[in-house]
Amino acid sequence: MSTAGAGVRSFAEVDPVSLATLLARYGLQLERVAFGEPIPGSYWGDSEAGLLGDRLYVRADTPVHSVLHEACHYVCMTAERRVGLDTDAGGDFNEENAVCYLQIVLADHVPGFGRDRMCRDMDAWGYTFRLGNSHAWFTEDATEARGSLVDWGLLEPDGRPTFRCR
Repeated sequence: MSTAGAGVRSFAEVDPVSLATLLARYGLQLERVAFGEPIPGSYWGDSEAGLLGDRLYVRADTPVHSVLHEACHYVCMTAERRVGLDTDAGGDFNEENAVCYLQIVLADHVPGFGRDRMCRDMDAWGYTFRLGNSHAWFTEDATEARGSLVDWGLLEPDGRPTFRCR
C-alpha cells in the first residue's frame, strides 16, 4: 500500500543513527536505498521497508511504521525462519499481532516519534483492529499479543523490551 499523501512520518524525518542503533540491538543492519530505486526484500513494494536476512532496507520515503514493523517481524520470528528470510516474513495471526504490539513499544525508542505517532501512522496506513484503531487495540485488546512477547522473552513483564530476538 502506498503511503504517499497519507501524512505518515518517513525515515527521512527521524534520526537515522538512532534508528540504526535501535535495530542493531537486535542484530539487524539498516541499509539505505537511493530515492527512486526499488527496495530489496520489500513485501509490499512502493516505499515499504524490505527484509533480506539480517538486513532491513529503507529509502528516505519509507514510513517509520514500516521500518519498525518489518524489524519486529525479524525479532518475533523463530531463529530457523530468520536463517532463510527473504522478503516474506510469514508467521501466523498471533505473531502478526505480537509484531504490531512490539512496533508500538519500540516507537518510544525513536526520538521524535513515539507510541502516539506510531498509532496515528498505523491507522493512516490502513492497519485494522477490532476496536477500530491501533491505540484502542494496544491499550484495551492486545493482552494475548503482549503475553506472547513476554513468553518469547521479547518483553519484560512490565512491558519493557528485552532487545533480544525470539
